[in-house]
Amino acid sequence: MLVKIEDIKVKKRVRRDLGDLTALKDSMHRYGLMNPITLNSNYELVAGERRLEAAKSLGWERINANILDSNVDNIRQLEMELEENNQRKEFTDEELMEGYKRLEKLKNPPLIMRILKFIANIFIKIAEFIKSLFGKK
Repeated sequence: MLVKIEDIKVKKRVRRDLGDLTALKDSMHRYGLMNPITLNSNYELVAGERRLEAAKSLGWERINANILDSNVDNIRQLEMELEENNQRKEFTDEELMEGYKRLEKLKNPPLIMRILKFIANIFIKIAEFIKSLFGKK
C-alpha cells in the first residue's frame, strides 16, 4: 500500500544509530524500494526506519508499506522490529565475488554471444516485417 510519508509516526525504536544511509539512498534512487516498510494500523513504524529516512532524504512523498492488522499487539510489533533487524545475513566474500562475476558476464558478454544476438534480432525484425505485410487486410 502506498502511504504518505508525512502520515507515518516514528515512536521509540530499538535501533539508535541508523548508520550511513548513502549506499541505501543510492540503491533506492537507482532501483526503487525493493522491500516495503511495515506499519501498524495507526501508521506507526514497526520496521524499516533506515528505508524511511532514506526515502525522506530523497524527497519522496510516498512509500510502499505493509500495514499490520489492528489486532497485532505491542509485544508482537517489537518482536517484528527485532526479528527484521536480527535475521539479516551478509553475503560471504566468495558469494559476493561470484555475483559480481556473473554481473560482469551479463554486462559484457563474449563477442560470439553479441554476434549471435545481433543475428537473432535481424531474424526477428524480418519476421515482424513479413507478419506486417500479411497481417494487414
